Amino acid sequence: MSSTIGALARATHPGPTVVVTLVTVVLAIGVGLEPWRIGVLGFAMLLGQASVGISNDWIDADRDRTVGRTDKPVATGAVSAAVARSTAIGAAIVAVAASLPLGVLATVAHTVFIASAWLYNAGLKRTLASLVPYLVSFGLLPAIVTLSLAQPAWPGAWALGVGAALGAAAHFANVLPDLDDDRRTGVRGLPHLLGARTTGTLTWIALLASATLALVGPSDGAPVAVVVGFGVLVGIAAVGLTLALTRPPSRTQFRLIMLAALVTVGMLALVGDRLVA
Repeated sequence: MSSTIGALARATHPGPTVVVTLVTVVLAIGVGLEPWRIGVLGFAMLLGQASVGISNDWIDADRDRTVGRTDKPVATGAVSAAVARSTAIGAAIVAVAASLPLGVLATVAHTVFIASAWLYNAGLKRTLASLVPYLVSFGLLPAIVTLSLAQPAWPGAWALGVGAALGAAAHFANVLPDLDDDRRTGVRGLPHLLGARTTGTLTWIALLASATLALVGPSDGAPVAVVVGFGVLVGIAAVGLTLALTRPPSRTQFRLIMLAALVTVGMLALVGDRLVA
């Protein structure tokens, strides 16, 4: 039992799952949610992201075995496909149910968030529409937070744009290291059509677009800390773009992308009290 639980934990894609959950919690704090709402939202998001990660390992098990992915518990047999499937579905259902105390609108938004990510795993990743689920899910993230307020409200269009642009960057960055393995197993999403250099370049363009919206979006101007954050991000992007244009994908590039994404999230959190339209 303990080995199965450990394998399932690895199948959640713990890195992205924890990062997205923390981003949600940080935004919730910035918006000013009550502590109990922050806890409920964080728990619901953690379960939802875990369901997405496990569904990915379950659905892609045969493909992962073909390319020799030893880090995938379902592909290696550490946990059965049936157990992974049941756990993923169960986690998604509980995640939606856990959102209910936050209100109907927040629950609907979170349901769409999860469903969009599942659709990516289920087949959209293999099409030229592979970017769409990331735009939808990440674009909705600020809305899930503001709709969780005691007085639910939609965020400004600029905040939705910040989320969507971050989603585009996340998609490109996530696929970039696996382009060759994906092609071997018949995955032909948008990044595969564009190629590594263009995909890497677009990652940085999307990050710059996201940060720019966080800078200029608030109607009453951005705090000094946000301006400083934007300057830091521009510097990181200059290095990242140079690497993307001159070198093949590497862990260094990926780390720079993650750093830039965190800076952008920090910028958005600093103007959290202005997210509501």
